[in-house]
Amino acid sequence: MSRVHRIKVREVISETADAVSLIFDIPSDLTRRFAYAPGQFLTLQVPSERTGSVARCYSLSSSPHCDDRPTVTVKRTVDGYASNWICDNVAAGSIVTVLEPAGNFVPRNWNRDFLLCAAGSGITPIMSILKSALQLGNGKVVLLYANRDMTSIIFRRQLQDLMRRYPRRLTVRHWLESERGLPTTRGITEWARPYRKHDVYLCGPAGFAETVKSALAQLRIPARAIRQEEYRSLTDNPFEHHTPAPAVAVPATAAPPRPTAETATVTVDIDGRTHTLPWPRAKKLLDVLLDHGIDAPYVCRESACGTCVCSVKSGRTRMLMNEALIDEELRTGLTLACQTLPESDDVHIAFDQ
Repeated sequence: MSRVHRIKVREVISETADAVSLIFDIPSDLTRRFAYAPGQFLTLQVPSERTGSVARCYSLSSSPHCDDRPTVTVKRTVDGYASNWICDNVAAGSIVTVLEPAGNFVPRNWNRDFLLCAAGSGITPIMSILKSALQLGNGKVVLLYANRDMTSIIFRRQLQDLMRRYPRRLTVRHWLESERGLPTTRGITEWARPYRKHDVYLCGPAGFAETVKSALAQLRIPARAIRQEEYRSLTDNPFEHHTPAPAVAVPATAAPPRPTAETATVTVDIDGRTHTLPWPRAKKLLDVLLDHGIDAPYVCRESACGTCVCSVKSGRTRMLMNEALIDEELRTGLTLACQTLPESDDVHIAFDQ
């Protein structure tokens, strides 16, 4: 079952002079496959004369709990080929090739107080989380949003409306470079002091993120308590690999592969099917699945996006890198298929948990 779909754009909304939101029309037969959580993203295929296509991840700014249709928001960047192509070419009625929702920048408990920090287009996943927290939870929500000037504030009207609807629960602080210069560690530390017990979610350019983390460190908030969404240029185009051959599954009557010194045995539950495969001990789980024609979810293959997250039900594994999962998630048995190697002879892995 391929995770690549051609989806119609229902509407394009101009948010600012250099940012647009794409509202997608999801066919009824794909509703389940495009169910998403606040903070996740979509990966879009953008045509390219040089390479055929490029893949870019854009956060969902809509909330599945408040909005009728999934929406991504795209802001132009000076040298951003994909963002400029989308802003210049995509219109209502356009067909866009899209991977299903993915990502791990998702709160687990909505009845918490939230400190949300964003700059520029980093507001997109933060907006989804903010709306969902107000709709589902009962805690306070505090947003620090940095921009160049007043005209560059994405979702300005929406934020004003939400403040009127939730005057006792939502606080929004705008930091405008035109008025105060770039955000400073001292300024953020002073502002954030009353909120140091809140759950922190952070998304924005590297410089802004480092300033925020430095300020929170001054308040003795450990780095492990900060959830950060960070996008990178993809070194691999997932659209080139998401047309898999038929999956190679071991028949129920056949003996499963036996572990050897060089190979473990893995049982994988994915998309309602179970596969039992040999797993070379030096080969990452995602590569094993793709080699067997199994359409496992992934985007970056570098441990950053969390798309290939799965659960170790039994056996032992280890990850070569991990930038997406926090300690609490690791304790529950989650791992990243793109970085995971076997450490025991038999391993049971489950996706879609």
